[in-house]
Amino acid sequence: MKKLKLLTDIQESYTELRYRTSWPTKSQLIKSSVVVLIASVIIALIILVMDQIVDHLMHFIYGL
Repeated sequence: MKKLKLLTDIQESYTELRYRTSWPTKSQLIKSSVVVLIASVIIALIILVMDQIVDHLMHFIYGL
């Protein structure tokens, strides 16, 4: 009996995830997470500063 395409795809995906994928170690995962967290905070601070500059500039222009 011919397998359904969906079942074949699920089985192939499982096999690939289980046996062919290299998963990071716990320490690699933590280091990567810290890098992403720091980068996110830096980008958020840059956006905050830019927003404050534009806000002050708009208040100055509309105050003329």
